[in-house]
Amino acid sequence: MKIHPTALVDPGAQIGNEVEIGPYSIIGAEAIIGERSTIQSHVVIEGAVRIGSGNFVGHGAIIGATPQDLSFNPQTKSSVEIGDGNVLREYCTVHRGTTENSATKIGRGNYLMVGTHVGHNCSVGNNAIIANNCLLGGYVEIDDGAFLGGGCVFHQHVRVGRLAITQGGSAFSKDVPPFMIAAGLNTVFGINTVGLRRASLSSQDRDEIKAAFKLLYTSGLNTSQAIEKAATMKFGSAARGFFEFVSSAKKRGFCAYRGNADENMSI
Repeated sequence: MKIHPTALVDPGAQIGNEVEIGPYSIIGAEAIIGERSTIQSHVVIEGAVRIGSGNFVGHGAIIGATPQDLSFNPQTKSSVEIGDGNVLREYCTVHRGTTENSATKIGRGNYLMVGTHVGHNCSVGNNAIIANNCLLGGYVEIDDGAFLGGGCVFHQHVRVGRLAITQGGSAFSKDVPPFMIAAGLNTVFGINTVGLRRASLSSQDRDEIKAAFKLLYTSGLNTSQAIEKAATMKFGSAARGFFEFVSSAKKRGFCAYRGNADENMSI
């Protein structure tokens, strides 16, 4: 364990082996930091925060601060839970849950770039990449392998599906279905073909995702009709997951399609 002499670490904090804590960082009494993690300078970790092993937290990050919720009661017991092997670069902010015994959760292997804000009760899965200055409102859900472009903003309760990618500078108040390329305001433009290949999805899965995309967006059927027809088709888990996501997009709705049906479809 290597703690800089200017760091303030509460005696109640649980610090694992081979943890480094940089100058002027403040670690609260309820913090748990797993082994081999690096906490750089001027980091604040306050409240009930559990951080797994092998994490990197950059200069000036704040983890566990109270949520930006005007109705929040400071006596509420809530937390932040972060898994293993994540990178949170400079000035990231992760706020704790806003309701009793709730948590903001970040899984494992994620990369959050400079200035990312993860609001209260958000859930980030595994191996997601969130680029600079993305803003996640409360209760946003980011599924495994998603890639959020720089400066994107996400309204409360929005979900971003597995292996979806969003173009930088976009804004979303509706759900982004899995495997999609999304951009602008609540719009998808096609399939994230590069992401599917990098994730080693089989050619059959990719073909079925293409068929699912066309059925939902370009067949002329409404959403209910497309979901009913999909239920009769022999889709594998990836395409079924696509329609399960769409079927559950009731709170915010999901992004509409704009573009040529043949664009971005070569998979």
